[in-house]
Amino acid sequence: MTDSRTSTSSSSDSSGTLPVPPPNGVQGRISADGRHALPPDVSRQWRDVFWLALFVLHLILVGFVLGVLGYNRFKTKDRLNIDKYTMGFLENQAGLTEDYWPMYALAAGVGTILGWIWLSLLGSLANGMMKIAVHFLTTYLAVISVLCFWGKQFAWGVVFAIGAALQFLYVISVIDRLPFTMLVLRRAVKMVWSLPEVMGVSCGFMLVMLLWLALWSFGVAGVVALSLGDSGRWWLLLVFSISLFWTGAVLCNIVHVIVSGMVFLVLIHGGRDVESMPSKPLVNSLQFAMTKSFGSICYGSLFTAAIRTLRWEIRGIRSKIGNNECLLCLVDFLFHLVETLVRFFNKYAYVQIAVYGKNFNHSARDAWELFQSTGVEALVAYDCSGAVLLMGTVLGGLVVGTCSGVWTRIHHPDRVIMVGSTAMLIGMILKIRC
Repeated sequence: MTDSRTSTSSSSDSSGTLPVPPPNGVQGRISADGRHALPPDVSRQWRDVFWLALFVLHLILVGFVLGVLGYNRFKTKDRLNIDKYTMGFLENQAGLTEDYWPMYALAAGVGTILGWIWLSLLGSLANGMMKIAVHFLTTYLAVISVLCFWGKQFAWGVVFAIGAALQFLYVISVIDRLPFTMLVLRRAVKMVWSLPEVMGVSCGFMLVMLLWLALWSFGVAGVVALSLGDSGRWWLLLVFSISLFWTGAVLCNIVHVIVSGMVFLVLIHGGRDVESMPSKPLVNSLQFAMTKSFGSICYGSLFTAAIRTLRWEIRGIRSKIGNNECLLCLVDFLFHLVETLVRFFNKYAYVQIAVYGKNFNHSARDAWELFQSTGVEALVAYDCSGAVLLMGTVLGGLVVGTCSGVWTRIHHPDRVIMVGSTAMLIGMILKIRC
């Protein structure tokens, strides 16, 4: 629900709503206050079907491979005789799936608890939770770095030390934007909490995510126990981690589209209890998100977060260069390149998908043009609530990874980094879902 909060809050003007124009070729009706209302005869078509098929095929293949790898080491070593295909990379020691699966169960449990605590406190203590996410993350990264050096994991120690330094520099660069971000978060959380049925949908999708994580962790535990060299295990874990990230992003953005559709209807009709509200709006939003708009969600989930983050980071770098003309030209070139990509991979495209059922590229371009035509682009750029929520997500992942890593160190000290890093990913995915 992270992106839904940001999108709904960031697209508000002084009256609390932003006029949403009808899509090209569709004549919308105008309400009494001059806002556009969604016409009842907007036809929705299946969009981005290729990406829908690719995502479903990916789920089937990855799910099958995860099941095979987990079952291969469950209670009996190499029950499917997979080791004969890895003779060149075999190790003398190998474990069982159940040796590592409980550590991932701990990660899922801790991640779920942290996610609900975060969501609950964000509604009543938004300022405090934001300060924790911003400042405590830097400290936690530094502590993890010291522990990695102490455990002779020098490469990971350097990674976490660099992360702590970058986090500190980022906080310093956006410190003046935090008060506005607090205001945005409070308004967004208040809007979402006013729609309890949406919270129920979010709980349902979290249950789906937990079921997928059960299968994912079962297969990953089998990979960690596999009699394969560390390099082979890491490559398998990387592939499965990318798959988990995509799946988690898709589920998160489904909720994003549902929330966007519900909030749009509430704002455009002036309330959720008025007579003009369509019947079963939540069911209709859920149906469109899971069918005709599902391909667009799968497509956008691959790229949106990374490109959005890169855009704002380059914008911040350009504003701090000063008079270095050569470097300024280089950063300007990168900035325009990323600006072009943002036109096609814009997180606010999900609002257009929810309202009009467009494909992802069309929605992203229209959202971009809407911001430019209304003059709120600078306001959206100034808001860093997405970055703050990301900090909370990373912090939650680090806590989860630490818990599983400590348990792993007690029983399997040679698998601490492998289990801890993948458990951290589980924690981050569950935090995003909340």
